[in-house]
Amino acid sequence: MGRTASYPPGAGHPSGAAPGLRTAIAGVGMIGRVHLDAVRRTGAPVVGVSASSPARAKEAAAALGVEHAYDSSEELVTSDDVDVVHICTPNDAHAPLAELALRAGKHVVCEKPLTTSPESAATLAALARETGLVAAVPFVYRYHPMAAEARARAADGRTGEIRLVHGHYLQDWLSEPGDTNWRVDAVAGGPSRAFADIGSHWCDLVEWVTGHRITELTALTQTVDRAGGRPATEDAVQLLFRTDRGATGTLTVSQISPGRKNRLWFEVDGTRTSLAFDQEAPESLFVGSRGENGAVLRDPATLSPAAARLSVVPGGHPMGYLDCFAAFVRDVHDTVRAGGPRRTTPLYPTFDDAARMVRLTAAVLGSAADRTWKEVD
Repeated sequence: MGRTASYPPGAGHPSGAAPGLRTAIAGVGMIGRVHLDAVRRTGAPVVGVSASSPARAKEAAAALGVEHAYDSSEELVTSDDVDVVHICTPNDAHAPLAELALRAGKHVVCEKPLTTSPESAATLAALARETGLVAAVPFVYRYHPMAAEARARAADGRTGEIRLVHGHYLQDWLSEPGDTNWRVDAVAGGPSRAFADIGSHWCDLVEWVTGHRITELTALTQTVDRAGGRPATEDAVQLLFRTDRGATGTLTVSQISPGRKNRLWFEVDGTRTSLAFDQEAPESLFVGSRGENGAVLRDPATLSPAAARLSVVPGGHPMGYLDCFAAFVRDVHDTVRAGGPRRTTPLYPTFDDAARMVRLTAAVLGSAADRTWKEVD
């Protein structure tokens, strides 16, 4: 599916989605507004939104310039006036809403984690395959041009055989005792927070870049004491792993690292060169060897076709997270217009990719609970 797809040559994206591709967004928090911006940048209309209450939906629709406010997310995902549904609700609502949408014949973009259990994720992925509808999850760090450049160099042999994969994903927004959010709650957020929320992004990106899959792991988790003694899911995870192609790796995931806002960083060490990418400085890729170290800068005129495709502005004009999201939505809409994934190989991360990350998360939690190595898949 999306993990093995190769990009077509050429720079840039099609000009945008067909005006008739009606999109609605369930959930109007921060990430829902990011989805709305991305959809509008493709040229498609956002025809409605839903929120935690009818009143909040009306307020958000007015503020965002959206015509219709749905009384519930269930109404939104089954509406005859919607072609593509974006699910941006708390995690515990993902599975029922995505199933309703697919059974109603809607194309679905669902935030990660796809679901809060491997069993429900597998059920949803199977349903998506059965329907032949577009079913995508925004692991959008794949859409950084220099991450795509790293993937191209790993695939064409310039890196050599990959031996080591290591890195971290660090944030600080839950580092103070009084910090809280619905994601902290194991019901709304699911049994995992830090790993499901951001560790899954790192693992999806690194598997996509390297072509390796994590097959065995051991993990430690840490949870800080919070104000009021409220129970919470994990704040940090440390991971040691092996891949199906013989590499070993380490990963630190944290939402309690002061000063680190969104530092997704990875390094891939091969027999010929090493590659390193920092999401907070995404305009370059470190390339190192025994003889020479350097930084490859984002310039569509000199990058691989995979990276050039995603470089929608000339070198020296910085690109970022919102550009990645818009590129992801364009790929989703392009596939819808092409007749769905049965007619063309998806370039976007699919429900199958997302279900794998749910299985990986379950292995992490299981390993941390009994201090053993766990196999994935």
